[in-house]
Amino acid sequence: MKELSKNKKFIWLLISLIIVLPFLVLSYFDKHLSIWIELPLFLIIAGAIGWKIFYSGLKSLARLKFSNINLLMTIAVIGAFYLRQFEEAVIIVILFSISENLEEFGIKRSQNSLKSLVEKSPKTATIKGRNKNIPIEDIKIDEVIIIKPGDIIPMDGIVSFGNSIVDESTITGEPVPKSKFISSPVYAGTQNGNGYLEIKVTKKAQDNTLSKIIELTYKAAEKKSSSQKFIEKFAKFYTPIVFGVAILLVLVPVFIFKQSFNNWFTQSLTLLIISCPCALVISTPVTVFSAIGNATKKGVLVKGGKYLEEMGRIKAIALDKTKTLTKGEPVVSDIITFNGFSRKDVLACAAGLESFSEHPIAKSIINKATQEGIDIHKFSDFKAVTGEGVTGICTVCNHIDFLGNLNFITEQTGIKINKEIINKVNEFEKQGKTTILMSENHAVTGIITITDEIRKESKQLIKSIKNLEIIPVILTGDNKASAEFIANNLGIEKVKAGLLPQDKVKEIDDLKKEYNYVAMLGDGVNDAPALATASVGISMGAVGSDVAIENSDIALMNDNLLNIPFIIRLGKKSSNVIRFNIFGAIIIKLIFMVLALIGLSNLSLAIVADVGLTIFVVINGLRLFKFK
Repeated sequence: MKELSKNKKFIWLLISLIIVLPFLVLSYFDKHLSIWIELPLFLIIAGAIGWKIFYSGLKSLARLKFSNINLLMTIAVIGAFYLRQFEEAVIIVILFSISENLEEFGIKRSQNSLKSLVEKSPKTATIKGRNKNIPIEDIKIDEVIIIKPGDIIPMDGIVSFGNSIVDESTITGEPVPKSKFISSPVYAGTQNGNGYLEIKVTKKAQDNTLSKIIELTYKAAEKKSSSQKFIEKFAKFYTPIVFGVAILLVLVPVFIFKQSFNNWFTQSLTLLIISCPCALVISTPVTVFSAIGNATKKGVLVKGGKYLEEMGRIKAIALDKTKTLTKGEPVVSDIITFNGFSRKDVLACAAGLESFSEHPIAKSIINKATQEGIDIHKFSDFKAVTGEGVTGICTVCNHIDFLGNLNFITEQTGIKINKEIINKVNEFEKQGKTTILMSENHAVTGIITITDEIRKESKQLIKSIKNLEIIPVILTGDNKASAEFIANNLGIEKVKAGLLPQDKVKEIDDLKKEYNYVAMLGDGVNDAPALATASVGISMGAVGSDVAIENSDIALMNDNLLNIPFIIRLGKKSSNVIRFNIFGAIIIKLIFMVLALIGLSNLSLAIVADVGLTIFVVINGLRLFKFK
């Protein structure tokens, strides 16, 4: 409401309402000022506030376009002035204008933060080696720009020099600033802290992450929900029908039954006012925009109202494993030693052999040794057998070491490996872990296991999804043992492993046959076909990833899995609010329409029922902006 208090138009409407209300109350007691005072006063107020409504209404009348809401309002106001019900005429204009102002406020609210961001974002940047600022549209990929402490970063890029902390809340919704070093990615629209940075530009201005978010948020208005489409079709046919009934409501009693023109003209105006579908038409877009604005604040990019509504309907969600439920980064999980060798001995030699490799598993072993402060041994005569293992002479221990899978160690060393070690290897492999054996002097010194670490929030995600009575299903290209180990840890019963991208599409189709509405969560690259096939495709790691944003309906900009239960609840709440607004509006309108048809209603009741209802549905929809 603080934002509304700064809206000058809204303030003037409230002032006008305060001026007119005493006249309306006095009119109920048949107390009126002179017509020469009231008529000019109310004409000025109605004209000043509602001239756009009257212009639009009269233009529609000239074109015989009876479906325009403003035409109904214009006829109602002219009729009220004819009947000398000046107070009611002006109240119609004021309250209708207030409801339109609230509608406009609700729709713009979700975009205001983006607009202010666009305005605040720098339009120029300083290129390293030049003394003047260059428009960001003219900056090319691979050029280096200078970012001073406190600056808003104008372009997507990679840090080439310096370090700092950067507030990325505008993009990801995360309040905690991120540390940035050489090779760290940075995004346009984020704010640099107190460090100096040089950034190598990776995307043109029109292609950066912020531009994508802004473009897709505005385009979300075009992808209407099914409720919104239904209401628009309904209003298109409903309004002309009501307009015809209102005309008959005057003609039949007056010309056939010779009754009072003014009485049935009043009932006709009452019918037009109460039947005006503005509450129906505006309730859905206000609700959808408020919900989308709320989601955007939390780093969830929803590409249209239809996807928000679909999220509220889903009965199952398919989940990719790697880089979704897991971090997608191999880490050392276990180190088991044998034959009197220490953990330090095994890690020092294993990291020394892996220092010749760029493989992610090799990096995980080297990182583990570094984390534990172990000096990595040097090796000579290094040899690698692709897909099996490596060997070399340790210059510290002065003997040949072997590092690889069970078959590699057996074949290269001739060691007869005892059952205890084989059982351990089998046990780890059932857990979906990659096992690597280390040997020297014809003796196994240890087993190192590598796993893809489960995300911290994955367990809470599955628990929340189940509480919402939604079935989680893992669809992964990884092996069955690894998938089932993750599933057992997280409490997921349905698992499909060893799938190619086209296999995932088939599985999604099968799930849709069983559950009708199915969401798919993936990393947005190899999962693109499945994301497109699902009722709603949700991509992980969308920051900086054009593929993820393009191929999904909802993008998690901050990688936070717990935003999924939030968006499901938000979708359900949005659908409930829309249904409540639609059916509530229809029921109230039907009641007052019947009263008007039998001659028991009046303009005051019609105004309260229609405009009051419109204001109510707008405020009810706006609540979703604060939904948690």
